[in-house]
Amino acid sequence: MKNLGNLMKQAKEMQSKMAEMQAELEHHEVIGQSGAGMVKVTLNCKGEMRKLDVDTSLVDPDDKEVMEDLIVAAHADARSKVEAYSAEKMKEMTGGLQLPPGMQLPF
Repeated sequence: MKNLGNLMKQAKEMQSKMAEMQAELEHHEVIGQSGAGMVKVTLNCKGEMRKLDVDTSLVDPDDKEVMEDLIVAAHADARSKVEAYSAEKMKEMTGGLQLPPGMQLPF
């Protein structure tokens, strides 16, 4: 029964660490870029867009598709950075514990 008590204590600690990490992810921001930095998208690590910066030289009503494509590319760049940062934080929190494929925290 002592092991069960320790297991419950560890689960509560993990839950507390997870809540702290979720709060940190909400405030941590990453910047994705495209077009050699002409378009920048800032996301928090929850995937919410916080800022969009478009170089004025891209604002051409006759060629808006280029600007749209660059915005999408910058967002994808930021999103991949969010995923890498989140994965690194999760790895730190779990101490490198390898979870079975398809299983994610929080449960």
